[in-house]
This record gives sequence, C-alpha cells and structure tokens, in this order.
Amino acid sequence: MAASGLAVAGLTHGRGTSVPERITTASLARFHTALVARLRSDHLSWNWVVCLRSGKAFRGVPVVRCNVDFGIDPHVEAYCSVFADGRLETNFQDRAIPCGHDNAGYRATVVQYGG
Repeated sequence: MAASGLAVAGLTHGRGTSVPERITTASLARFHTALVARLRSDHLSWNWVVCLRSGKAFRGVPVVRCNVDFGIDPHVEAYCSVFADGRLETNFQDRAIPCGHDNAGYRATVVQYGG
C-alpha cells in the first residue's frame, strides 16, 4: 500500500497504539527545520544540526540522519528520522527506525604522522 515508494501505511503507530500511520520522507531542509523546532521546544542547548540521507530505510521509506552537536567536547548525537502522519518521528520515539553507525557524509581524509 505504497504511494510512489515514499509512503507506507503501517499497522501500529510508533507509540504503541493500533492507529494506522502514514510514513513519509521529505527534503533535508524540512527535516532540519522540524528537528530544530523539536530541540527548541525541548529547551535543549546545541551548536549545530546537519541532516543527510542515511542510506537506510524504515518500512520502505528513506531515513534521514541529522547529527546534532551538543557542544560537550564535542558531543554529536544522531537523530534518524521519518515523518509519521506528518510529524517528525526519530529513533528516540521509535527504536525500530534504523540509526546505527554509518559514514554517510564523511569525506575527510585522516593522515597520521609518526608512529
């Protein structure tokens, strides 16, 4: 029951209810805006947010990973997300959203000198 491969009707809502939900993806800018709004509403202190396609999927829908720098030496936390019924749903609300380590967006070459 997919619409253009970007939306899927689920059987259970990510919060444990039995309400069907529509899972979708969106532009990186929309994920960025939604996550920044969430961080602000939660009164969290952060330095920057960078969103990128993770290459993973949740219920057949591409997952977006937003890295958030909380500024503690630095402390970067990954928020992997989709939209559920139009609301931002992260791996912190639904642990089934895949968010393991990946190198997406990593392009720096590390050179070690000495031995």
